[in-house]
Amino acid sequence: MLKTLKEIWEYRTMIQSLVHKDLRGRYQASVLGFLWTFIVPLCQLLVYTVVFSIILRSTVEKFYLYLFVALIPWNFFASCLTGGSSCIIQQQSLVNKIYFPREVIPVAYVTSSFVNMLYCEIVVFAVALFSGVQFNLLGLLCLPLVMAVEYILALGITMIMCSVDVYFRDLEHILGIISMAWMFMTPIMYDLSIVPERLLPIFKLNPMTGIVTAYRDILYAGSIPEMGNLAISFGMGLFFLILGFLVFGKLKRRFSEVM
Repeated sequence: MLKTLKEIWEYRTMIQSLVHKDLRGRYQASVLGFLWTFIVPLCQLLVYTVVFSIILRSTVEKFYLYLFVALIPWNFFASCLTGGSSCIIQQQSLVNKIYFPREVIPVAYVTSSFVNMLYCEIVVFAVALFSGVQFNLLGLLCLPLVMAVEYILALGITMIMCSVDVYFRDLEHILGIISMAWMFMTPIMYDLSIVPERLLPIFKLNPMTGIVTAYRDILYAGSIPEMGNLAISFGMGLFFLILGFLVFGKLKRRFSEVM
């Protein structure tokens, strides 16, 4: 694994190139272009505000912010889970033509999605400030740590899914269902306090629970995140990352033959 990491580092310029290409290509043919990075989360915020403030009234104070703070990191993770599964297939011409460590492709995809999330977080900060959130300085200093934990988890999951998807194309469709179920198993639209106590251990085993809660602590409550749950998420993220490298390393040998 150390050898693979060293090789990936040697191809960091290629990763930067792929990330840049993906970010430029997202809205290349559209009129508003890069502005869609900010328009999409703002539209999501508007829709959810209308739904949960007027139709399905929530008792949570400033529910629009409560939801929005969790929704942006979830969108990043869901993008890696579903869209990332096909990243090798989408780059098959590159895989079949030249040599490079194949791990570069999922790393570039996750990094590109992560950078896009960072831009969306600008909108989150603006909405939080407008809503009167009093940020805790120590809490804000913990934010890069929370983001790093989510990045590790997303990369591990993506490496597993994209390598398996080369052999089993139906996985892309299955992951759409898994993503929907996973979202409702994560406290994005509700608070953990409403979960029956007997089910709490299961919900806390979900690595996205600790991550989403940490984002909410920092950007909604203006406090320091609870490190116990975040540590569980980090441990599971590290597990998936190691597993991802092992699975990817085993399956990548026949990528060119299968595609």
